[in-house]
Amino acid sequence: MPSVVEVQAEPMGTIDVHGEKHQETLSVNSMDKDRTMLDEKDPNVVKAMEDTDYDEGTIADPFAPYDDLPEERHWVVTVRAMVIGCICGALVNASNIYLGLKTGWTFGASLFGAIIGFAVLKPLSKALPETFPILGGSFGPRENNIVQTAATAAGGLGSVMVSGIPALYQLKLLSTPKEDFGRLISLTIVGAYFGFAFATPLRKFFIIYVARELNLIFPTPSACALTIRSMHAAATGEAIAKLKMKALSYSFVFALLLRVVSQYATGILFDWHIFTWFFIWGNYNNKAIVLENWGWFIEWTPAFIGSGMLVGLNVALSFFGGSVLAWGVIGPALVHNGIAFGSQPYPDDPKWDAIRSYYSLSAKYANKDHPSPRYWLLWPGVLAMIVISFTELFLQYKVFFIMFKAMGRGAAKGFNAMTAKAGMSGATISVKDQEEKDVIYDSAEDHELVKIWMWGPILILSIIACCIVLGVQYDMPVGMSLLSVFLAFFFAILAVQCAGVTDVTPLTAASKASQLVLGGATKGEHWMTEHAQRLNLIGGSLASIGAGQASDLVGDFRVGYLLRTSPFQQWVAQGLGTIVACVLAPAMFMLFSKAYPCIIDVEAETCPFAAPSVGAWRAVAVAVTDPVFPVPKTSGYFAIAFAIFGGVMVVIRHYAYTGKWEKYKAYHPNVMCIALAFVLNATIYGSAMVIGAVPAYFWAKRNPKNFDIYGFAVAGGLIAGEGIGGVINAVFQIAGIAGPSPYGTNIACPGDSC
Repeated sequence: MPSVVEVQAEPMGTIDVHGEKHQETLSVNSMDKDRTMLDEKDPNVVKAMEDTDYDEGTIADPFAPYDDLPEERHWVVTVRAMVIGCICGALVNASNIYLGLKTGWTFGASLFGAIIGFAVLKPLSKALPETFPILGGSFGPRENNIVQTAATAAGGLGSVMVSGIPALYQLKLLSTPKEDFGRLISLTIVGAYFGFAFATPLRKFFIIYVARELNLIFPTPSACALTIRSMHAAATGEAIAKLKMKALSYSFVFALLLRVVSQYATGILFDWHIFTWFFIWGNYNNKAIVLENWGWFIEWTPAFIGSGMLVGLNVALSFFGGSVLAWGVIGPALVHNGIAFGSQPYPDDPKWDAIRSYYSLSAKYANKDHPSPRYWLLWPGVLAMIVISFTELFLQYKVFFIMFKAMGRGAAKGFNAMTAKAGMSGATISVKDQEEKDVIYDSAEDHELVKIWMWGPILILSIIACCIVLGVQYDMPVGMSLLSVFLAFFFAILAVQCAGVTDVTPLTAASKASQLVLGGATKGEHWMTEHAQRLNLIGGSLASIGAGQASDLVGDFRVGYLLRTSPFQQWVAQGLGTIVACVLAPAMFMLFSKAYPCIIDVEAETCPFAAPSVGAWRAVAVAVTDPVFPVPKTSGYFAIAFAIFGGVMVVIRHYAYTGKWEKYKAYHPNVMCIALAFVLNATIYGSAMVIGAVPAYFWAKRNPKNFDIYGFAVAGGLIAGEGIGGVINAVFQIAGIAGPSPYGTNIACPGDSC
């Protein structure tokens, strides 16, 4: 799950490593000659499919590639696979910019790409002759893997466009996104292709060399591989895939239409300001408006109802609980005691003069002497997230010890091989061989591997290009550029390891640690504050881009390893898909910043995008470079206490729930999500996630097979649909046809404005 504040969430599949199949379950490699006659509309067929453990089977060894897949063409990097994959990735990329600016959450493209790829290309391969140019030919699991790989590569890089880059504009360290478009593309290219090149050697190390030793299951990539396998191999797989696609399509269209249409009557169709309604019904003279002032209303956001379906009750309730604590308890207490202050947006309107705004980050309210509640709560949230992230990392010290020992063993073997080739038989390093039980043999043949002469020059050129781009465009010294590259290298290793074990990519820890290290480096140079902040955010962004892209692509290699896809062909698809991401992510950011200028204007009093990741990045950059420490004393003391509490809660979760207490671990609060609620000045997303998580919990409990078929599809459609609807709304805003102004109504909205 998350990497907060840039939370990256993707549903985890179920991997039954040791479970037994029911007797009635069809084996995943059973091939029913009548499979094409299955009617997915027939309720009996649907019931049979729900009763079939269709996409798991028994996995005796989660580290062994599948050996029951059908044969297919040798070269699977086809035009049709790349086009569909890049389109899926583009949809997720655009959606993630919208969702990331809203709440800091982003979602992966792998399962989305896998299902869409199958649903589009499998029927196409049957409808067209085998020899039909470009679009013809059979469609198998490895080509499906290429679709998913291209989608993941094309869907990346969104997190930095909703965090570090907008922070640069809020601090007025760059011109405008339109003027800087070329600079943004060049930054994403050098960072993304560093991650792309570096992911290749990480494949052999993490997926082959130490996977069993470190228990690197890679839950989401493994679930994606199982999904692809089931759709192509199970007797009912194709019919189930059609059901998934229908559910995804319906929910996508519904969410898109709701997001677009609701802008013309937001107070009726999208935002239910219940306490404002009571205030109006009370003739504008009761205390209901107080709850409205603190943001307590319901937003029917399909994306976060869908995300609640995916992340489960623990995350959803923790996030909601954090909102209650921050904006229902601490915030009001701060104002009541004169520690934080709000503004009065409508002082001259007798109907609405009771409305207060507690979310300003303008210069008047973003200082240590006269803070808004949002500014005061920002620091405890950011510090707690940093401490929680690093505590999670430190608690895996045994795994890191094994990992670095394995790296040393590999380096020693490489040195011994080089000296043996050079005839220096005496110059060797004594090294203990890996235990036989931990050995994994690569299923890829030698000609299918990506050789060092292929990825090595790209890695070297990308590092050189990083130094040139950062030096010429941002006036960054070569030493700091190389430091940023090293941080990307180091945190990519940590990110892959964490993702392999826990399914969590710790980009928050990586990005904030990069900012802290770079902040320390700039302190000694005595640069102007603005220059130091620019280098801090640019260097941190580069490290985040490289580490994030490398981690995503190693996950793709895990899918390909299980499906026996050629690593070289995956590498080609990754390289082509990355081009799309490098152009699309900056373009989407430019679109949203033009439609909603408040995204890059910290002085704006109101904005439909809370952009919590931006606030966190900006806060760290200011804290490590500003000569005057900008944090209110009371906020600083509480931040330290809250961060310690968060770290202790992580330790308790790791060590306290053993033996008879193990069953209670699922009820332990997710302190990262609680901390995120302090940074995100909106209670509506926690509420929406609970609205999605509660019914999904009972759905999965009452009918788990039905939920397996439809659950992710419905949630994925809701998430992507609202994201694309948000993109359409941005286009409407630029075109001057958006609502509620100039078209539509603000009825039922506080202050006659939603």
